Amino acid sequence: MAKVLIVAEHLDGKLNASTAKCVSAAQALSPEAIDIVVLAADPAAVATEAAQVAGVANVRTVANTANANAVAQILAPQIAKLADGYSHVFGPSTTFGKDLMPCVAALLGTAQVSDVMAIEGSHTFKRPIYAGNAIITVEAPADHVVVATVRTASWPEAAKGGNAAVEAASVEASLPTHTRYVGLAAGKSDRPDLQSARRVVSGGRGVGSEGNFKIVYDFADKLGAAVGASRAAVDAGYCPNEMQVGQTGKIIAPDLYVAIGISGAIQHLTGIKDAGTIVAINKDAEAPIFEIADIGLVGDLFTVLPELQAAL
Repeated sequence: MAKVLIVAEHLDGKLNASTAKCVSAAQALSPEAIDIVVLAADPAAVATEAAQVAGVANVRTVANTANANAVAQILAPQIAKLADGYSHVFGPSTTFGKDLMPCVAALLGTAQVSDVMAIEGSHTFKRPIYAGNAIITVEAPADHVVVATVRTASWPEAAKGGNAAVEAASVEASLPTHTRYVGLAAGKSDRPDLQSARRVVSGGRGVGSEGNFKIVYDFADKLGAAVGASRAAVDAGYCPNEMQVGQTGKIIAPDLYVAIGISGAIQHLTGIKDAGTIVAINKDAEAPIFEIADIGLVGDLFTVLPELQAAL
Protein backbone atom coordinates (compact mmCIF):
# COMPACT_ATOMS: atom_id res chain seq x y z
CA MET A 1 0.00 0.00 0.00
CA ALA A 2 1.36 3.42 -0.94
CA LYS A 3 2.42 5.92 1.68
CA VAL A 4 3.35 9.37 0.39
CA LEU A 5 5.59 12.06 1.84
CA ILE A 6 5.18 15.53 0.28
CA VAL A 7 7.82 18.20 0.71
CA ALA A 8 6.14 21.52 1.47
CA GLU A 9 7.17 24.57 -0.52
CA HIS A 10 6.89 27.78 1.46
CA LEU A 11 8.26 31.31 1.67
CA ASP A 12 8.01 33.96 4.37
CA GLY A 13 5.89 31.70 6.57
CA LYS A 14 3.28 30.99 3.91
CA LEU A 15 2.55 27.68 2.21
CA ASN A 16 2.80 27.71 -1.59
CA ALA A 17 -0.26 26.47 -3.50
CA SER A 18 1.97 23.92 -5.27
CA THR A 19 1.93 21.80 -2.10
CA ALA A 20 -1.85 21.33 -2.26
CA LYS A 21 -1.49 20.33 -5.91
CA CYS A 22 1.02 17.65 -4.89
CA VAL A 23 -1.62 16.36 -2.45
CA SER A 24 -4.10 16.03 -5.36
CA ALA A 25 -1.54 13.99 -7.29
CA ALA A 26 -0.85 11.81 -4.25
CA GLN A 27 -4.57 11.14 -3.81
CA ALA A 28 -4.61 9.59 -7.30
CA LEU A 29 -2.51 6.76 -5.83
CA SER A 30 -5.30 5.93 -3.31
CA PRO A 31 -2.59 5.71 -0.65
CA GLU A 32 -2.73 4.47 2.89
CA ALA A 33 -1.59 7.90 4.10
CA ILE A 34 -0.37 11.26 2.83
CA ASP A 35 2.03 13.20 5.05
CA ILE A 36 3.58 16.63 4.50
CA VAL A 37 7.00 17.58 5.82
CA VAL A 38 7.80 21.23 6.59
CA LEU A 39 11.47 22.12 6.97
CA ALA A 40 12.11 25.62 8.34
CA ALA A 41 13.76 27.55 11.13
CA ASP A 42 10.30 28.00 12.65
CA PRO A 43 7.80 25.73 10.84
CA ALA A 44 4.77 26.39 13.08
CA ALA A 45 2.81 28.79 10.82
CA VAL A 46 3.41 26.79 7.65
CA ALA A 47 2.57 23.54 9.43
CA THR A 48 -0.75 24.96 10.63
CA GLU A 49 -1.63 25.91 7.06
CA ALA A 50 -0.53 22.51 5.71
CA ALA A 51 -2.65 20.71 8.30
CA GLN A 52 -5.76 22.30 6.80
CA VAL A 53 -5.26 20.64 3.40
CA ALA A 54 -7.87 17.92 2.96
CA GLY A 55 -6.55 14.40 2.68
CA VAL A 56 -3.39 14.94 4.73
CA ALA A 57 -2.92 12.55 7.66
CA ASN A 58 0.11 14.09 9.38
CA VAL A 59 2.28 17.16 9.09
CA ARG A 60 5.86 16.51 10.19
CA THR A 61 7.99 19.51 11.12
CA VAL A 62 11.76 19.82 11.16
CA ALA A 63 12.86 22.94 13.01
CA ASN A 64 16.48 23.85 12.34
CA THR A 65 18.12 27.23 11.80
CA ALA A 66 19.93 25.64 8.83
CA ASN A 67 16.49 25.31 7.17
CA ALA A 68 15.79 29.04 7.28
CA ASN A 69 16.36 29.19 3.52
CA ALA A 70 15.52 26.62 0.85
CA VAL A 71 18.98 25.33 -0.05
CA ALA A 72 18.61 21.96 -1.78
CA GLN A 73 21.90 20.53 -0.49
CA ILE A 74 20.83 21.30 3.10
CA LEU A 75 17.25 20.05 2.86
CA ALA A 76 17.89 16.91 0.78
CA PRO A 77 19.84 14.88 3.38
CA GLN A 78 17.09 15.48 5.93
CA ILE A 79 14.33 14.50 3.51
CA ALA A 80 16.24 11.36 2.51
CA LYS A 81 16.33 10.31 6.17
CA LEU A 82 12.64 11.09 6.64
CA ALA A 83 11.77 9.03 3.53
CA ASP A 84 12.26 5.80 5.46
CA GLY A 85 8.91 4.02 5.62
CA TYR A 86 7.42 5.87 2.64
CA SER A 87 6.83 4.41 -0.82
CA HIS A 88 6.71 7.81 -2.57
CA VAL A 89 8.29 11.24 -2.03
CA PHE A 90 6.67 14.05 -4.02
CA GLY A 91 7.69 17.65 -4.59
CA PRO A 92 6.31 20.31 -6.93
CA SER A 93 7.76 20.83 -10.40
CA THR A 94 8.55 24.45 -9.56
CA THR A 95 11.95 26.10 -9.26
CA PHE A 96 12.03 24.87 -5.65
CA GLY A 97 11.18 21.27 -6.54
CA LYS A 98 13.36 21.08 -9.64
CA ASP A 99 16.31 22.15 -7.51
CA LEU A 100 15.60 19.91 -4.52
CA MET A 101 14.10 16.61 -5.68
CA PRO A 102 17.00 15.40 -7.89
CA CYS A 103 19.24 15.72 -4.81
CA VAL A 104 16.78 13.64 -2.78
CA ALA A 105 16.61 11.00 -5.54
CA ALA A 106 20.40 10.79 -5.73
CA LEU A 107 20.72 10.28 -1.97
CA LEU A 108 18.09 7.52 -2.13
CA GLY A 109 19.86 5.84 -5.04
CA THR A 110 17.03 6.12 -7.53
CA ALA A 111 16.09 8.04 -10.66
CA GLN A 112 13.62 10.90 -10.37
CA VAL A 113 10.33 10.83 -12.27
CA SER A 114 9.86 14.39 -13.54
CA ASP A 115 6.76 16.43 -14.30
CA VAL A 116 4.12 13.84 -13.39
CA MET A 117 0.88 14.85 -15.10
CA ALA A 118 -1.13 11.64 -14.62
CA ILE A 119 -0.90 8.56 -12.44
CA GLU A 120 -1.82 5.16 -13.87
CA GLY A 121 -0.56 2.93 -11.10
CA SER A 122 1.62 2.94 -8.00
CA HIS A 123 4.76 3.01 -10.15
CA THR A 124 3.37 4.07 -13.54
CA PHE A 125 3.17 7.72 -14.52
CA LYS A 126 2.60 9.94 -17.55
CA ARG A 127 4.81 12.93 -18.25
CA PRO A 128 5.35 15.28 -21.22
CA ILE A 129 8.40 15.13 -23.50
CA TYR A 130 9.53 17.02 -26.62
CA ALA A 131 8.24 20.31 -25.26
CA GLY A 132 4.85 18.75 -24.55
CA ASN A 133 4.36 17.45 -28.09
CA ALA A 134 4.30 13.87 -26.83
CA ILE A 135 3.26 12.16 -23.61
CA ILE A 136 5.37 9.27 -22.37
CA THR A 137 4.45 6.55 -19.87
CA VAL A 138 7.20 5.98 -17.31
CA GLU A 139 7.47 2.96 -15.02
CA ALA A 140 9.55 3.46 -11.89
CA PRO A 141 11.41 0.54 -10.25
CA ALA A 142 9.17 -1.24 -7.76
CA ASP A 143 12.05 -1.94 -5.38
CA HIS A 144 12.93 1.72 -4.78
CA VAL A 145 11.21 4.71 -3.25
CA VAL A 146 9.53 6.73 -6.00
CA VAL A 147 10.91 10.28 -6.03
CA ALA A 148 8.88 12.52 -8.32
CA THR A 149 8.10 16.12 -9.18
CA VAL A 150 4.44 16.94 -9.82
CA ARG A 151 3.50 19.09 -12.82
CA THR A 152 1.47 21.69 -10.95
CA ALA A 153 -0.33 22.90 -14.10
CA SER A 154 -1.91 19.44 -14.48
CA TRP A 155 -3.41 19.11 -11.00
CA PRO A 156 -5.96 21.17 -9.05
CA GLU A 157 -5.31 22.34 -5.51
CA ALA A 158 -6.60 19.92 -2.91
CA ALA A 159 -9.50 21.36 -0.93
CA LYS A 160 -9.13 22.88 2.51
CA GLY A 161 -10.98 21.72 5.58
CA GLY A 162 -8.50 19.12 6.79
CA ASN A 163 -7.36 18.72 10.37
CA ALA A 164 -4.11 16.79 10.23
CA ALA A 165 -2.01 16.09 13.28
CA VAL A 166 1.19 18.17 13.54
CA GLU A 167 4.22 16.44 15.00
CA ALA A 168 7.86 17.38 15.40
CA ALA A 169 10.26 15.06 13.64
CA SER A 170 13.81 14.35 14.76
CA VAL A 171 16.35 13.96 11.96
CA GLU A 172 19.96 12.82 12.31
CA ALA A 173 21.58 13.91 9.06
CA SER A 174 25.00 15.28 8.18
CA LEU A 175 24.53 18.68 6.58
CA PRO A 176 27.18 20.00 4.17
CA THR A 177 29.08 23.16 4.96
CA HIS A 178 30.45 23.81 1.47
CA THR A 179 27.02 24.95 0.24
CA ARG A 180 25.57 27.94 2.03
CA TYR A 181 22.91 30.58 1.58
CA VAL A 182 24.26 33.96 0.44
CA GLY A 183 21.14 35.92 -0.51
CA LEU A 184 17.93 36.03 -2.50
CA ALA A 185 17.49 38.32 -5.48
CA ALA A 186 13.83 38.47 -6.46
CA GLY A 187 11.56 40.97 -8.11
CA LYS A 188 8.79 42.47 -6.01
CA SER A 189 5.32 43.15 -7.33
CA ASP A 190 1.88 43.98 -6.00
CA ARG A 191 0.39 41.91 -8.83
CA PRO A 192 -0.75 38.29 -8.32
CA ASP A 193 1.86 35.52 -8.33
CA LEU A 194 2.45 34.30 -11.88
CA GLN A 195 2.25 30.57 -11.11
CA SER A 196 -0.95 30.70 -9.08
CA ALA A 197 -2.86 33.57 -10.74
CA ARG A 198 -6.26 32.85 -12.30
CA ARG A 199 -5.61 35.46 -15.00
CA VAL A 200 -2.30 36.09 -16.76
CA VAL A 201 -1.40 38.66 -19.41
CA SER A 202 1.89 38.08 -21.27
CA GLY A 203 3.86 40.19 -23.71
CA GLY A 204 6.23 39.07 -26.43
CA ARG A 205 8.78 40.44 -28.84
CA GLY A 206 5.97 42.26 -30.67
CA VAL A 207 5.69 44.70 -27.76
CA GLY A 208 8.87 46.25 -29.10
CA SER A 209 10.74 47.57 -26.08
CA GLU A 210 10.99 47.67 -22.29
CA GLY A 211 9.24 51.04 -22.30
CA ASN A 212 6.40 49.73 -24.43
CA PHE A 213 5.81 46.91 -21.93
CA LYS A 214 3.89 49.42 -19.82
CA ILE A 215 0.88 48.84 -22.06
CA VAL A 216 0.92 45.16 -21.01
CA TYR A 217 1.20 46.08 -17.32
CA ASP A 218 -1.68 48.55 -17.59
CA PHE A 219 -3.93 45.99 -19.28
CA ALA A 220 -3.05 43.34 -16.68
CA ASP A 221 -3.87 45.77 -13.86
CA LYS A 222 -7.27 46.39 -15.44
CA LEU A 223 -7.93 42.63 -15.36
CA GLY A 224 -6.36 42.06 -11.95
CA ALA A 225 -3.95 39.70 -13.67
CA ALA A 226 -0.37 38.56 -13.22
CA VAL A 227 2.12 39.52 -15.92
CA GLY A 228 4.27 37.10 -17.90
CA ALA A 229 6.49 37.23 -20.96
CA SER A 230 7.81 35.08 -23.76
CA ARG A 231 11.45 34.04 -23.83
CA ALA A 232 12.03 36.39 -26.77
CA ALA A 233 10.84 39.34 -24.67
CA VAL A 234 13.04 38.31 -21.75
CA ASP A 235 16.10 37.76 -23.97
CA ALA A 236 15.52 41.18 -25.53
CA GLY A 237 15.64 42.75 -22.06
CA TYR A 238 12.02 43.92 -21.98
CA CYS A 239 11.42 42.31 -18.58
CA PRO A 240 13.17 40.12 -15.95
CA ASN A 241 13.52 36.37 -16.40
CA GLU A 242 11.26 35.50 -13.45
CA MET A 243 8.39 36.57 -15.73
CA GLN A 244 9.24 34.04 -18.44
CA VAL A 245 6.49 31.58 -19.34
CA GLY A 246 7.37 28.41 -21.24
CA GLN A 247 9.42 25.24 -21.21
CA THR A 248 12.47 26.95 -19.70
CA GLY A 249 10.36 29.36 -17.64
CA LYS A 250 7.16 28.83 -15.67
CA ILE A 251 4.52 26.24 -16.58
CA ILE A 252 1.14 27.80 -15.74
CA ALA A 253 -2.54 26.94 -15.98
CA PRO A 254 -4.63 30.08 -15.40
CA ASP A 255 -8.35 30.30 -16.19
CA LEU A 256 -7.55 33.09 -18.67
CA TYR A 257 -4.32 33.64 -20.61
CA VAL A 258 -3.89 36.69 -22.83
CA ALA A 259 -0.91 36.56 -25.23
CA ILE A 260 0.04 39.98 -26.58
CA GLY A 261 2.53 40.23 -29.43
CA ILE A 262 3.59 36.61 -28.93
CA SER A 263 4.09 34.56 -32.08
CA GLY A 264 3.69 31.21 -30.34
CA ALA A 265 6.99 29.29 -30.41
CA ILE A 266 6.59 25.70 -29.20
CA GLN A 267 8.72 26.52 -26.15
CA HIS A 268 6.13 29.09 -25.08
CA LEU A 269 3.08 26.98 -25.93
CA THR A 270 4.39 24.24 -23.63
CA GLY A 271 3.98 26.58 -20.70
CA ILE A 272 0.34 27.51 -21.38
CA LYS A 273 -1.28 24.42 -22.91
CA ASP A 274 -3.25 23.71 -19.70
CA ALA A 275 -4.75 27.22 -19.55
CA GLY A 276 -8.54 27.47 -19.55
CA THR A 277 -9.15 30.14 -22.20
CA ILE A 278 -6.33 31.46 -24.40
CA VAL A 279 -6.72 34.86 -26.07
CA ALA A 280 -4.16 35.93 -28.68
CA ILE A 281 -3.57 39.45 -30.03
CA ASN A 282 -1.08 39.66 -32.89
CA LYS A 283 -0.82 41.64 -36.12
CA ASP A 284 0.45 38.54 -37.98
CA ALA A 285 -2.57 36.46 -38.99
CA GLU A 286 -0.27 33.48 -39.64
CA ALA A 287 1.27 33.46 -36.15
CA PRO A 288 1.29 29.92 -34.63
CA ILE A 289 -0.36 31.23 -31.45
CA PHE A 290 -3.67 31.42 -33.32
CA GLU A 291 -3.64 27.63 -33.84
CA ILE A 292 -4.15 27.02 -30.12
CA ALA A 293 -5.98 30.23 -29.13
CA ASP A 294 -9.66 30.00 -28.19
CA ILE A 295 -10.09 33.65 -29.20
CA GLY A 296 -7.82 35.37 -31.70
CA LEU A 297 -7.66 39.02 -32.64
CA VAL A 298 -5.54 40.15 -35.60
CA GLY A 299 -4.49 43.75 -35.13
CA ASP A 300 -1.90 46.22 -33.90
CA LEU A 301 -1.62 45.74 -30.13
CA PHE A 302 -1.00 49.46 -29.62
CA THR A 303 -4.42 50.15 -31.14
CA VAL A 304 -6.29 47.12 -29.81
CA LEU A 305 -5.22 47.20 -26.15
CA PRO A 306 -6.29 50.80 -25.42
CA GLU A 307 -9.68 50.04 -27.01
CA LEU A 308 -10.09 46.88 -24.93
CA GLN A 309 -9.01 48.68 -21.80
CA ALA A 310 -11.51 51.45 -22.41
CA ALA A 311 -14.27 48.88 -22.96
CA LEU A 312 -13.38 47.15 -19.69
